[in-house]
Amino acid sequence: MIPGLANVFRIPDLRRKFLFTVGMLAVFRMGSHIPVPGVNVAQLQNLFNQPGNALGFIDLFVGGALSRFAVFALGVFPYITSSIIFSLLEVVFPRLKEIHRDEGEAGRRKIGQWTLYLAVLLAVIQGSSQVLLIRNLNAIINPSPIVFTEILATLVAGTMVLTWMGEIMTEYGIGNGVSLIIFAGICSRLPQQLQQTVGLVNVGESTWLNAVSDIFVILVSIVLVVLVTQAARKIPIQYAKRIVGRRMVGGQTTYLPMRIAASGVIPIIFAVSMIQLPTTVAQFSKNPLVQEIGAYFSLNSTTGALMYFVLIIFFTYFYSAVTFDPEDVSDNIKKYGGFIPGIRPGKPTTDYLTRILERLTLVGAIFLGLIAVVPIFISRFTGQLTLYLTGTSLLIVVGVALDTMKQIEAYVLMRHYEGFMK
Repeated sequence: MIPGLANVFRIPDLRRKFLFTVGMLAVFRMGSHIPVPGVNVAQLQNLFNQPGNALGFIDLFVGGALSRFAVFALGVFPYITSSIIFSLLEVVFPRLKEIHRDEGEAGRRKIGQWTLYLAVLLAVIQGSSQVLLIRNLNAIINPSPIVFTEILATLVAGTMVLTWMGEIMTEYGIGNGVSLIIFAGICSRLPQQLQQTVGLVNVGESTWLNAVSDIFVILVSIVLVVLVTQAARKIPIQYAKRIVGRRMVGGQTTYLPMRIAASGVIPIIFAVSMIQLPTTVAQFSKNPLVQEIGAYFSLNSTTGALMYFVLIIFFTYFYSAVTFDPEDVSDNIKKYGGFIPGIRPGKPTTDYLTRILERLTLVGAIFLGLIAVVPIFISRFTGQLTLYLTGTSLLIVVGVALDTMKQIEAYVLMRHYEGFMK
């Protein structure tokens, strides 16, 4: 594997993409430590040190920027939420779907522009809620309207800069930029969480057995995530022989791979983005009803964890339906003279693929939901799992790492070098 990884630096174009991605992630980490002017960060630590704090879960995905109230405190969640809304609108309004699919690059650019506009609006709403929260905590040095506007503008600008960085990382770097930003935010907290775990053991609040159990659960979860996310059912496709010009082509058998968890970590990111909205609003509100609703959606509660599980299943089905259209696949197979053995072309093939997709998606959705929710209940009822690299964060880290490695592997093999994924 090590010699294969060395090939990454032998290809000038890939080396340039790799260094560009690393540079953008370094800028992200730098921005996560630059505090917003006019905020008393020390006062905020009282909130984040409270056990069961909902904002601590959000802080994990922005690399600690929220607890430091840094420039990138909002992360890319407003953009992700905006993307979810437009994905749902494409299902409701066929015209948006036509613009996205039928108008080519111009249509996708138009949808992307509208998504950014909505992301700005959502960033303003979320930023305002957080500014009101820190004002209620007396963490604003000079709580005047000008300072309020300055802090809000800084947060919104930080979110849009981070969104722009994610887009150019996708275009000029390696992997999906937005996913890599969340990946970097989670991984940046690992040393701190490891130090916290060792500290709990040293002071006697935990034992080495619990710490070893944490590591064992993490390793087993990683193996399960890799096995399930890479598992696929191969659908055999037979192509009939035909004459093209003076040559006879076709007559070969290929496979259509249908993965169990084809959606990857996208449902997890979508579910996190949606579940954190009511808890964030409840943090700054003094209304008892709003706070009760926020506690209902908190991941520390049974109802919040179950709601999180349902959202993961919903977004897994939704994303699978958006990315894989059995009717289009069936038409393409029929167009090129192919058929599934034992299945007639046309509608029977569509029904067959739909039935397989539904079964595979169900298995993948339940697996993703269990991996994300089970550690929450283990931590709640046993007091173990002090490390954050479990459940949701583990799925995102492993999923993003696998997708990025696959892109690097494909690029290396395309340049006739030896790959590193065996």
